[in-house]
Amino acid sequence: MTLVIGASGTLGRILVPELLARGEQVRVLTRDRSRIAEDRVEVVVGDVRDIAAVEEAMRGCEVVVLAAHGFVGPRGISPETIDRDANIAAIGRAAAAGVRHIVLVSAYGAGPQHPMSLHRAKFAAERALSASAVSWTIIRPAPFLETWTGIIGAHVDDRHQALVFGSGTNPIDFVRAAAVADAIAEAVSEHPRRNRELDVTPRLARTFTEIAEEAVARASTPARIRHVPLGMLRLLSHAAKPFSPSFARQAHAAVVMNTTDMTVSDRCAPSTAGKILG
Repeated sequence: MTLVIGASGTLGRILVPELLARGEQVRVLTRDRSRIAEDRVEVVVGDVRDIAAVEEAMRGCEVVVLAAHGFVGPRGISPETIDRDANIAAIGRAAAAGVRHIVLVSAYGAGPQHPMSLHRAKFAAERALSASAVSWTIIRPAPFLETWTGIIGAHVDDRHQALVFGSGTNPIDFVRAAAVADAIAEAVSEHPRRNRELDVTPRLARTFTEIAEEAVARASTPARIRHVPLGMLRLLSHAAKPFSPSFARQAHAAVVMNTTDMTVSDRCAPSTAGKILG
């Protein structure tokens, strides 16, 4: 049995059918049963931040996939509460629950000094997992194209505009969620190959402006592209924190993605695995 935590998100909605197609038995932990469309899975209703619910969901599972994230969401949901604390708590209880292997969805470039809190939180979970008593696979995907397509094109139909954050000219190597789901499914099915780190970086290069142009082209009614200046993004990344931490994180991430090298380094292969350990 494989437990998927984060089954209702962009990645999880692709991953669960992929695992089922490969013959895996799947259980999911979700706060909202109605968000799980697949009727061939076992469902445990609970919050990933509730360690008792996580322990109940893990019981009887050989493999656990930690795919939830706190980049966006309501107050109380954050990289620190989900990607760091909830993941570390689950990792700490896995062995006692009988789990033999954990697949952690991290982020390409995760590290303790990364400018994005998501990547710092993911790195903390990586360190906890690599020091744990269970075997592991760490999956580090590039940014999801679907996530930023959704953010940039969120108001194309109702407000007739696509929102470009900053100049939108910086090239970014994205990945499609399906490629990440495939890498996770491989890790689940061949989990006896222990203790590996995989960078999932297909080098699907886009700029924010190109994503906006594609969204406008698909719009059902005429739409335009509007830019949010970089200075405004910097201001919002601080000013929005008290009332919308999620929006503040998106603004800060957009600043980073406009002002740093977001292409995959040459040390990584252009297809799936940039690095395999062990």
